[in-house]
Amino acid sequence: MNQIFASCPKGLEELLAGELESLGAEQVRLTVAGVYASGPLSFAYQVCLWSRLANRILLPLDKFDVHSADDLYEGVKFIPWYEHLTPRQSIAVDFVGSNDAIRHTQFGAQCVKDAVVDTLQARYNDRPDVELRNPDLRVNVHLARDKANVSLDLSGDSLHKRGYRTAMVPAPLKENLAAAVLVRSGWPELSKQADAALVDPMCGSGTLLIEGAMIAADIAPGLNRRKFGFHGWSQHDADMWQQLRQAALERCNVGLSKELPEIRGYDKDTRAVRAAQENIACAGLDKQIKVIPKPMSAFKKPTHTKIDHGLMVCNPPYGERWGEMEELRPLYQDLGELAKRECPGWRLSVITGNAELAGELRLRAEKKYTLFNGTIPSQLLLFQLRGEEEQASAKEARKQEVNRKPELSEGAQMFANRLKKNERKLNNWLKKSGVSCYRLYDADMPEYAVAVDIYNDAVHVQEYAPPANIDEQQANKHLTEVRQALRHLYPDSGKKLFFKERRRQKGDNQYQRQNSNERQNNRSRDNSVFTVQEGAAKFEVNLAGYLDTGLFLDHRPVRQMIAKMAKGKRFLNLFCYTGAASVHAALGGAKSSLSIDMSNGYIGWAGRNFHLNNMDTIDHALLRADCLEWLAEVNDRTSGKASNSANSEYDLIFLDPPTFSNSKKMESVLDIQRDHPGLIQQAMAILASGGTLVFSNNFRKFTMAESVEQSYQVTNITNKTLDPDFQRNQKIHNCWLIQHKN
Repeated sequence: MNQIFASCPKGLEELLAGELESLGAEQVRLTVAGVYASGPLSFAYQVCLWSRLANRILLPLDKFDVHSADDLYEGVKFIPWYEHLTPRQSIAVDFVGSNDAIRHTQFGAQCVKDAVVDTLQARYNDRPDVELRNPDLRVNVHLARDKANVSLDLSGDSLHKRGYRTAMVPAPLKENLAAAVLVRSGWPELSKQADAALVDPMCGSGTLLIEGAMIAADIAPGLNRRKFGFHGWSQHDADMWQQLRQAALERCNVGLSKELPEIRGYDKDTRAVRAAQENIACAGLDKQIKVIPKPMSAFKKPTHTKIDHGLMVCNPPYGERWGEMEELRPLYQDLGELAKRECPGWRLSVITGNAELAGELRLRAEKKYTLFNGTIPSQLLLFQLRGEEEQASAKEARKQEVNRKPELSEGAQMFANRLKKNERKLNNWLKKSGVSCYRLYDADMPEYAVAVDIYNDAVHVQEYAPPANIDEQQANKHLTEVRQALRHLYPDSGKKLFFKERRRQKGDNQYQRQNSNERQNNRSRDNSVFTVQEGAAKFEVNLAGYLDTGLFLDHRPVRQMIAKMAKGKRFLNLFCYTGAASVHAALGGAKSSLSIDMSNGYIGWAGRNFHLNNMDTIDHALLRADCLEWLAEVNDRTSGKASNSANSEYDLIFLDPPTFSNSKKMESVLDIQRDHPGLIQQAMAILASGGTLVFSNNFRKFTMAESVEQSYQVTNITNKTLDPDFQRNQKIHNCWLIQHKN
């Protein structure tokens, strides 16, 4: 009788214990991430061959105290290694754990290796080699609480490596965890019914499908493995092993000869489908499993055969960061709706590492199990989907509840109260001014580190980096409360809620398009691009495509001031972005204008804003250029002359550069604190006598250089350029009027 230790992912201990008992285990005892069990050698072989859940099968050799490196060495050396291997074989040592004496696993492994080698050297005057990748025998040592457990690894490589997965996709589900999901979901019983089905609408590399087919066909998960750890063990019984393997092979042949349930997988990624097909073929199950490229939204229940029972199972992405979570909410919502619509009466099984996203399924779980996907704490959620009659009844009940708003958590209610308070403060100003695009909230409460802007009936939320004393998990909780509060306050804007991460950006990153995932986060919705009104001006805004929307709301008073100053003037807009200030200048009666930006995208956007406002693009020109280079060239052309050419003079200039830019499109690096004296000097060189330079930036620690104040007439008008919606955060920008001295 031998005692073995079968390790497994945390959360599967109970399932594994039941599996071991079904394989003939005696004296079963559970511990964290594993199960102890006793049985003859044939039992250990059966576990290696048939366990769908275990990682490794260890044969304990000895256990002893370790208070020093010598204790470890002597304890290992005391074991009669000559009973387990010969000097002609190779070994590897897996060492896990530490204590005050053994601080590093590599040092611990070296001590163990030395003890094993020295024991055999003393007996045979010969020593085994160390082979880390493919040893004949693998020694496992676990050190905890000053005790070392020394074992032989009978499995060799982890048992989750069945040998069929040759093609990979990102973040695959390990085979034994996939098997556990299916066992918990009741698939072993369901698979015995010919009119059942197993489907995975996001199948990835096909692991759940392959494990499901192996269960249905009674295929031993270790049947196709060429090598186990016990193959290099001196006490290995080859005849016994061959008999057990042959019996498993016969069961496999019988299982594959039967009619199996329908097993199908789908994925929108053709590369994932090809990987799944390759793995399925390698497992010898290409006749039992069908996988086709199809987005989840196009899924339909198979109709070519009668299916009365089914299991829909999937492992959707988890989304560890808030931006990723927001991107995935619609995916989980669609999954829940799809399951209800297409598979009434079926079971649904979802494994996820994100409890908040699981709530987006909007289904009530029949059972929940905690397990670990690698190091990620996860949940397995099991649902019994209502039949069609039950769904109709539930739909009628929901109609009766439609006007009831869900209760908010304490944090969400607190955030909602702050938004309502801010709305009340702004209400009179909004009515008098006619402003429809404004900032409602700007990190008023540090723990809720977001800015909330209203654009007509749309809500635009930007995340800031949370305070250093708030960890990521807590920050994500606060962001979820933000979303709940906004949905509660603005129920009619459900499809016009836009969420973005807005951490500190480098260079001109804030002006760049969001990546494909971020755009999908906001669904790339048609309603993300629309026209807003600001006084007499119309502007296109895009609430999904970029970090910024195309309209800097804090500059609203500056633009209105420019409109009043521009009548009959020649206007220059440097770093023009989407040309909003130029539109106001033109509508205010500017004689002409030139708007310059180095981004083709924003010059095009400015052109659309000009078109919205019926501006003449001959008198009001757009130029794609590096503003720094353009200023230098204009100044070079006019240097040495008594006065600037009329073509190079402007009566009104708006200079609103970024705080810092190292764009690849620029030859130089712009640091506004360092470079503003030279930049202002070049702009003033083309400012007509009696003209005005409006200089602005959003560097919160900005200080105007004394050389600028000595050379020109400088007036700080920052306080006059902040409307009530930005009074709570008066460091949003700085603004000056600069003129030539008389």
